[in-house]
Amino acid sequence: MNPIELKLIVNGRIEELTIPPNRTLLEMLREDLQLTGAKEGCGHGECGACMVVVNGKTVNSCLILAAEMEGASIVTIEGLKKEDQLHPVQQAFVDKSGMQCGFCTSGQVLAAMALLEENPAPTTAEIRDGMAGSFCRCTGYTKIFESVEAAAQLMQQHQGASI
Repeated sequence: MNPIELKLIVNGRIEELTIPPNRTLLEMLREDLQLTGAKEGCGHGECGACMVVVNGKTVNSCLILAAEMEGASIVTIEGLKKEDQLHPVQQAFVDKSGMQCGFCTSGQVLAAMALLEENPAPTTAEIRDGMAGSFCRCTGYTKIFESVEAAAQLMQQHQGASI
């Protein structure tokens, strides 16, 4: 298989890569760019541990070939922190203990961000629905949902804090 030349933007930086044509977006992020926040949980796009944002939409990076990302803008969990300041959603997860082992946390944070950008003041039921594609095997989700509620309040205070 002939390698593919790829040019894209990852966390605000232009990246030019030569990759095998069968490499997934997740593999490219982890192996070629050493961005290890996205994790491979199920490998079937069902758990959300590999979630990233591509052109403003959350995607499961284990299901997409990197070759499809030519010209795309990608945001990973590593791209949220600005200087020494956590993104309000990240801060809410810290403040409300919305993580335990941390394996699913990057996907949870990105799912919460996508939800809050679409619906800045979700109800508890809307939070449950909005977070449905991100699984956590450690918690009962209570702390995650509390983190999303707190993040909604923080984001309203920090208008313009987006992906």
